[in-house]
Amino acid sequence: MRLMISVLRLPACWSLVLCAIGLMVGFATHAPPQRYIGHFSTAEATPDGHPSGWQTVRFGDVETETRYRLVERPVGGDSTAVVRAVSDGGAAGLGRTLTLDPQRYPVLSWRWKVTNVLDEGDARTKDGDDYPARLYVTFDYDPSNFGLVDRAKYEALQALGYDQIPTRALNYVWASRVDRDTILPNAFTDWVQMIPVESGSTKVGTWVRERRDIRADYRRAFGGAPPPIDGVAIMTDTDNTGEAATAYYGDIVARRPPSVQDSNLDWSDLND
Repeated sequence: MRLMISVLRLPACWSLVLCAIGLMVGFATHAPPQRYIGHFSTAEATPDGHPSGWQTVRFGDVETETRYRLVERPVGGDSTAVVRAVSDGGAAGLGRTLTLDPQRYPVLSWRWKVTNVLDEGDARTKDGDDYPARLYVTFDYDPSNFGLVDRAKYEALQALGYDQIPTRALNYVWASRVDRDTILPNAFTDWVQMIPVESGSTKVGTWVRERRDIRADYRRAFGGAPPPIDGVAIMTDTDNTGEAATAYYGDIVARRPPSVQDSNLDWSDLND
């Protein structure tokens, strides 16, 4: 009762401040349980067939680009829109920018399917750095935290005209022969760490649901807590091996972790 009386006796301005704090706490507590990063199943197609809001990520020295297009395919017994990626000795990604707090939404889930793995694919070599499917997550890492060597490398790349440099990224890939759930540096730069969530041909031709804890993966790859996520891309690439691959990508969702407050939500799809 004394607390209530004290609050009621506060000047009007302080009462407004307390109300504002209460609203902010309420919004934080009732943040949406999930955010769609790629809502392909409901996306409108652009004139070139891409899901709205997603753009081609090109590589200057690659002449043949991977082709991406929204298509209808059976998923879990229902027909739904997914992204089809076709690569024939080429490479290109399909990405979007965003701002996402991995502390609030640490669970990343998606579905994908590949029609084949790459015979010459090998995550440990530059010539084998191709994948029938990958999900690329970039982080807003401050380059001022680099050590001397990485800082010099970063400044040299900037001087060469590379403005959009992924200083920290995780690549979730469908590998050919590397053990699942290992973490290894990208063959070209250790600023990008590779995580084979699938490997080999056992699940080729079937839809596979993946679920990852972004915080745990980042900690294993780089140490420390992850900075905000600033971009996501899907990519099917075969430019190094010269092979061909086709993949399908379903919705990509970032979720809050299950908790007591979320006990009324259906989390069963995370356990598929």
